Amino acid sequence: MNESAQAADPVLAERRDGVLILTLNRPDRLNAWNTALENRYFELLDEAEADPAVKVIVVTGAGRGFCAGADMDDLELASTDGDLRTASIEDRTLPRSFPRTIRKPMIAAINGAAAGLGLVEALYCDIRFATPTAKLTAAFVRRGLIAEYGISWILPRVVGTGAALDLLLSGRVVLGEEAHRMGLVDRLLPAEELLEGTVAYAQDLAQNCSPTSMAVIKGQVQRHLDVSFEVAVEDSEGLLLESFERDDVVEGVNSYLEKRPPAFPALTPRPAPRDRSPA
Repeated sequence: MNESAQAADPVLAERRDGVLILTLNRPDRLNAWNTALENRYFELLDEAEADPAVKVIVVTGAGRGFCAGADMDDLELASTDGDLRTASIEDRTLPRSFPRTIRKPMIAAINGAAAGLGLVEALYCDIRFATPTAKLTAAFVRRGLIAEYGISWILPRVVGTGAALDLLLSGRVVLGEEAHRMGLVDRLLPAEELLEGTVAYAQDLAQNCSPTSMAVIKGQVQRHLDVSFEVAVEDSEGLLLESFERDDVVEGVNSYLEKRPPAFPALTPRPAPRDRSPA
């Protein structure tokens, strides 16, 4: 891709061994979310889900921000055009929460502002790395909006009910250091080390962890948030028996005993193209 075409692409894709780096690419608007960016992002995620060479996905933003939320021009139009508001929801070919259905680990590298919808996208990832000065805010209440796209479900499970209500009701900005203390982000890295440090973590997963095991574990954690401990144990016991039927266990044990890197089989494709439930 030439430089002009790359600059026009709303999401950039870069491969590093088994890691796919997706960069939201509207730096002049702090990567504000619009339809073109959403469609391209979802398209690349869909391709990554189906590609056995992709083991882990890293999501970051170009320039100074991660994602500043919905593009304000689009938001202004939607606030005055009821037909546009309805169409923006009903015309989607994939649900807004599509990133949560990806079976492969997704890691957000939050390099700057993650506001509103941008924070939602970071929360749709499984793990979040950030710089100490990254700015995170729910922001919705300060735009006359509500807690959008499931953040009212995710955020309390990440930081607890009180902290979630603090962030949602105030719409205040928290910097990376406070976000790390409350558990909103999982690791802090200096700005100059953020992407490389996140990719290094992702490459360790890609090189040393079973893709099938990671997919199953993602599904377990998502499902078990809303069931009793007893149900989670019963489900896990069935999944454990299934794991012994796969070649991954043999390879995991043999590679450990032989002191060599594992060569795990690729993640089996989904049985149906539109089946988006987690493994």
